[in-house]
Amino acid sequence: MTPKSAAAQARATVYGYPRQGRNRELKKAVEGYWKGRVTAGALRATAAELRRSNWRQLDDAGVHEVPTGDFSYYDHVLDTTVMVGAIPERHRAAVTADPLDGYFAMARGTQEVAPLEMTKWFDTNYHYLVPELGPGTVFTADSGKQVAELKEALAQRLTARPVLVGPVTYLLLAKPAPGVAADFEPLTLLDRLLPVYAEVLADLRAAGAEWVQLDEPALVQDRTPAELNAAERAYRALGALTDRPKVLIASYFDRLGDALPVLAKAPVEGLALDFTETAAANLDALATVGGLPGKRLVAGVVNGRNIWINDLQKSLSTLGTLLGLAGRVDVAASCSLLHVPLDTNTERDIDPQILRWLAFSKQKTAEIVTLAKGLAQGTHTVSGELAANRADLASRAGSPITRDRAVRARTEAVTDADAHRSQAYAERSAAQRAHLRLPLLPTTTIGSFPQTGELRAARADLRAGRIDTAGYEERIEAEIQEVISFQEKTGIDVLVHGEPERNDMVQYFAEQLTGYLATQHGWVQSYGTRYVRPPILAGDISRPGPMTVRWTTYAQSLTDRPVKGMLTGPVTMLAWSFVRDDQPLGDTARQVALALRDEVNDLEAAGTSVIQVDEPALREALPLRAADRAGYLVWATEAFRLTTAGVRPDTQIHTHMCYAEFGDIVRAIDDLDADVVSLEAARSHMQVARELAAHGYPREAGPGVYDIHSPRVPGAGETAGLLRTGLEAIPAERLWVNPDCGLKTRAWPETRASLENLVAAARTVRGELPVS
Repeated sequence: MTPKSAAAQARATVYGYPRQGRNRELKKAVEGYWKGRVTAGALRATAAELRRSNWRQLDDAGVHEVPTGDFSYYDHVLDTTVMVGAIPERHRAAVTADPLDGYFAMARGTQEVAPLEMTKWFDTNYHYLVPELGPGTVFTADSGKQVAELKEALAQRLTARPVLVGPVTYLLLAKPAPGVAADFEPLTLLDRLLPVYAEVLADLRAAGAEWVQLDEPALVQDRTPAELNAAERAYRALGALTDRPKVLIASYFDRLGDALPVLAKAPVEGLALDFTETAAANLDALATVGGLPGKRLVAGVVNGRNIWINDLQKSLSTLGTLLGLAGRVDVAASCSLLHVPLDTNTERDIDPQILRWLAFSKQKTAEIVTLAKGLAQGTHTVSGELAANRADLASRAGSPITRDRAVRARTEAVTDADAHRSQAYAERSAAQRAHLRLPLLPTTTIGSFPQTGELRAARADLRAGRIDTAGYEERIEAEIQEVISFQEKTGIDVLVHGEPERNDMVQYFAEQLTGYLATQHGWVQSYGTRYVRPPILAGDISRPGPMTVRWTTYAQSLTDRPVKGMLTGPVTMLAWSFVRDDQPLGDTARQVALALRDEVNDLEAAGTSVIQVDEPALREALPLRAADRAGYLVWATEAFRLTTAGVRPDTQIHTHMCYAEFGDIVRAIDDLDADVVSLEAARSHMQVARELAAHGYPREAGPGVYDIHSPRVPGAGETAGLLRTGLEAIPAERLWVNPDCGLKTRAWPETRASLENLVAAARTVRGELPVS
């Protein structure tokens, strides 16, 4: 087929779309169901209407093929676990009794059973539920969800393509189930899993699917020859099936590397590749393997993870090159649009000039359609769109909003000494022990306390003008008083003020720093029903004035116990924002670090002796390819030290991380040079404590003993058991006792009970320690 005829066939498609609805209808319906206010029927009806609405939006925009199966009540990996019948034994009874309640039990746990472990989806802030597998796992096909959603789309007379997590990625994301040997490799179950995928594919074909997309993003990571061989075997077997739709293997988030020739040669009909800047090497690699003659190539030329407008002319050039490398070239975003908000048109507070530079899901869909039209029908058919795009790109490139000379001069003046504490850890530790006088196994929390309806109402009242600033601050002070009083009565050693004034740990700071933009409706799913509004890094960063000092010092005035100052670290401020794409990330991180350094110094000057700088995204932002990691870790750890290195030796610096694979970055955690690190550990049964010990981590650590993402209240005995496991790896003089993460998503009753049990467990285990 000639490039000209391949171009004429070009179509627009997407891999997935945001699930929540324009006003987060899904969140409200699911949480209403959990509280008994919404019936199962009403929840299903809301979900069906959201799917129909998404498909209508895509169809109206000109998308030729819509995705199905990408919708989820909680998580698409959990949906895959249900599809292949890999239900953990402890959840089987609940799933059998009521599939919907059983589904949520796997996601959230119950008072009787723990949930599945949760961790980050590759290098994004989306969290998935980790499959638990073992040698005895029996897979059984359940294609009900996938078939039903396909039929819904077909009933609307749409061309639809079911989207599934591929079998290789599913197994590579899995972990050994509790009680299974730690060295068990789930990928050894591939031959047992493939017949289940074959059955699902046959069911989808029978339901009317022409194409099915199998997502294999795990193959953009470094893979061993055995793993690549598994991918080759998987798609040789699936490709050989006669009773199946056409198969499109999708990869995204990075370049495929050694997996590209494997997938290019697979006996399937199509391949979807990322062609954004992070995966630009895919273009040359595709040419090197001889392209995809006679096959469909879906080209991800629109960035599905960031919110800046596409350079349409540049993308058309890339697409033109690809025409000679495949039988058919279609246009898409680089990944599911799940990772960006819905629509810029809902934003009323962003400068219209800046709004021209932004593209959310709706705008990205329009870009994809424009590119497909230009490719298929010629650039003259989209000349107006191209001219407007050039003007918008020029507007941003020449805007003074993006550059601040004073900020740039300050960052250029930073020296290596600025990023190192004045004394070594051993000396600092002795000074801190003398200053703080804490017991063995000191107890603390991670920072936030429950964000009650009253607090949210107070913020809404302030925005609406129903109360003035003084009235709002009175409410905040009353909440801080309650939080401090509860912690003192419970017996917690190092207190927090509870963060009642904060809407989100990144957004709160972004709203007080120059260079950041905050959205009103830019919601993105983080996990389950938890949605965040990532701020936008549009220009150079500085701090006009103190951001947290007032509330921290107020809390300290209420107690003689130390109260932690609470900040979000520079890497997380980047990772949980939409970052600039016009300068290196390390440059932006240094700007943010210097702004936070000013805040750390002001907290110390105001009498704060313990300051926590959270970096939960340090592992999340780690590049997917090992070759790219060293450079990232240099600037990421330097940015943290630049934030914290200006304090006195007796000021104790904490950091916190959660819901990631910490074993990959233990050396980097050490390089942060924090005095205390607290880490999520409850769902993984103290795995991180063993990883720290194996590394020889020399500082203090608090592996979490209370899983805050579940509504269940762990008993004092259970918590004490986890604490004893932690002591097997970390000596008592360096072990802290704390929850996995902040408590803002929990209700007060379960928070009170869980923290009381935590303190009781610490006292029990403290009493078991030998007297020195």
